[in-house]
Amino acid sequence: METLLIIEDEQLLGSELKRHLQQTGWDVVWVGNLSEARDMLEKQALTPLVIVSDLNLPDGNGLDFMAAMKQATGFTAWLFLTGYGSVPDSVRALRLGAFDFLEKPCDLERLDIVLASAARGASFQRRLLEQSEQEHRRYTPDAYVGHSAKAREVRALLGKLTRVPFSTLIIGGETGTGKGLAAKILHYGGARTNQALIEVNCAALPRELLESELFGHESGAFTGAAHRHRGLFEQSDGGTLFMDEIGEMPLELQAKLLKAIENRKFRRLGGEKEITVDVQIIAASHRDLAKMVKHQEFRADLYHRLSVFKIELPPLREALDDLESLTPLFVAEFNAKAGRKVKHIAPDIWQKMKNYHWPGNVRELRNVIERCVLLADDEQLPGQWLQLPDNAALPEQTRRQGVFLPLDGSMALDDMDKHIIETALQRTGGNLTAAARMLGATRETLRYRVKKYRLDAASD
Repeated sequence: METLLIIEDEQLLGSELKRHLQQTGWDVVWVGNLSEARDMLEKQALTPLVIVSDLNLPDGNGLDFMAAMKQATGFTAWLFLTGYGSVPDSVRALRLGAFDFLEKPCDLERLDIVLASAARGASFQRRLLEQSEQEHRRYTPDAYVGHSAKAREVRALLGKLTRVPFSTLIIGGETGTGKGLAAKILHYGGARTNQALIEVNCAALPRELLESELFGHESGAFTGAAHRHRGLFEQSDGGTLFMDEIGEMPLELQAKLLKAIENRKFRRLGGEKEITVDVQIIAASHRDLAKMVKHQEFRADLYHRLSVFKIELPPLREALDDLESLTPLFVAEFNAKAGRKVKHIAPDIWQKMKNYHWPGNVRELRNVIERCVLLADDEQLPGQWLQLPDNAALPEQTRRQGVFLPLDGSMALDDMDKHIIETALQRTGGNLTAAARMLGATRETLRYRVKKYRLDAASD
């Protein structure tokens, strides 16, 4: 039985409404003034699905009370009754979010219809909120799975950061190490959990579009801007803006971003008015931003402003102990999604996984396990669908000379190119000429790519 609160000072009307609504299945609470209503909502924590209130009460105005109590009541439908309402009152009620505004005397059948509709809307909103909160509860620091020393360090740091009101933070790590997951843990585990988490991939948008997406634009600001657009900074006001691959942002746009972060103010493209926001910034990049600063490819002032805190996520090859934590987790996930019953992983499969380099990191592991579970015929994880090179079965010379890359979409083409060159430089002690010879490329071609990927090489 849902609760309905009546705020009505007329004794005859109040008692009639209470009697009628109780007969229609409501658990009715009736008070005669706003002071009693405030006590019910705040001190006694009453959470009515619908509030039916008179507009003018002995101790105040119902609309003012609604505005003051909106945060405390959450997804509660408000319905106002009055014997002498005005058009401005009606307009204000609807702007404040009231469901409806009815004049007295109100036909009870009409009231029942309006209440049923209001209850459906409020119930739907509450279900959505409950589902959202359940989803958000998944993102605690424990969601960063792993029992390796590095995983424990990251998890401990995430736990500390969720308890402090940081303004900016940088997450580093290779592609596929879980930077998006870390951002969600920081947002949903922190004080801003009930506010918006807005995500933008700075590498996915050209400069002009990225600026408009971040800061918005006014109608007519540029060709095609037919309407005003609220940017991501506005949309994340009070919450968190997660800027993935921030290293790809053009230098001239970095200056505007820095100013917005410093002043907490910005202007839409084509706008004159400054907009004030309270936004927590989480930036992420698979590139070494400190090196980019040295090469003057990323603004030093922006880097220092963002790096109030830094989290570096380890690659999977440096935390192979985490395979034993992550693999069963992914098996259970895809068992549930596909109706499979995989329970056992043979020792030789574990060995193959531990011998592999995992250049695509946790994302690659997840893709591999998904493939194996979906193609499983019984409770055994099928090793033939791992499709990983068996390093242990290869001759030592081949193992030393080979470079193994995932072809499951977990690693982008540029990342593969970078990984190959990085491996060649490691095996030649950073000697550019020797690495070029190993890769069958010219020294100048390799120098260009080393500069492109910000790799370290000897100046031979």
